[in-house]
Amino acid sequence: MNQVADSTPRNRRPFFIVLGLFFAPLILAFVMYYGSSWRPSGTTNKGDLIHPAIPLPAVRLNMADGKRTDDTFLRNDWSLVYVGDGACAELCRSALVTIRQSHQMLGKDMTRIKRVFLYSGAVANVAYLAAEHPDLLSVSINDAAGQSVLQKFPDSKGVPALQASRIYIVDPLGNLMMSYAPGSDARSIYQDVKKLLGLSHIG
Repeated sequence: MNQVADSTPRNRRPFFIVLGLFFAPLILAFVMYYGSSWRPSGTTNKGDLIHPAIPLPAVRLNMADGKRTDDTFLRNDWSLVYVGDGACAELCRSALVTIRQSHQMLGKDMTRIKRVFLYSGAVANVAYLAAEHPDLLSVSINDAAGQSVLQKFPDSKGVPALQASRIYIVDPLGNLMMSYAPGSDARSIYQDVKKLLGLSHIG
C-alpha cells in the first residue's frame, strides 16, 4: 500500500517538469520586460515613443467646415495628428503631405486610420485643405475643450506642441503614444503604423 501511495508524486514529476519548461521562459520574459528597466536594444520604431502613453480627453470640438466632431473622434480608429497654427505655413503643409503619403501607403488598411489637423486660430485657406487633403479632419482647439486636448500634448525639448511642428500617433483608445520630428519621411511613419496595425486587435 505504501508503495502505491508513494508512486503517485513520482508519476506526476514529468508533468510538472514539462509545465515548468513551458512557463519558465514566459515568466522570465515578463519579469525582464516589466519588472526592470531593461529593454531590447534592437527596437526598430522610427518615431519617438511617448512613455507612458497619454490619454486624451473625450470632447466635442468645432471643425473648419462649421460642423462639430463627436466626443470619440480621436478614438475607435488609429489617428495621425498634426498640431499647429491655422495659417498652415510651410512646415504645416509639409507635415500634412507627409501624413497623406504615409496614409496612402497603407493600401487596404487606410480605413483604419484617421488624419487629423488640430489647429489654433483661424484656418487661412479652407479651400486648400479641402482640395489637397480630402478626408482630413480639420479641428479647432481654440475653445476650452480644445485647450484641454492641447495641454495633453507634451513639449518637445522645451518647445510647446503648438510650435513643435510634430506629427503624432493616437491609438484607438485615445492615447497619445508616438511622435515624429519635423522633416520625418512618410515611409518611416508608414512602417511604424503598419507594424502597430499588425499588432493591434482594436481599431
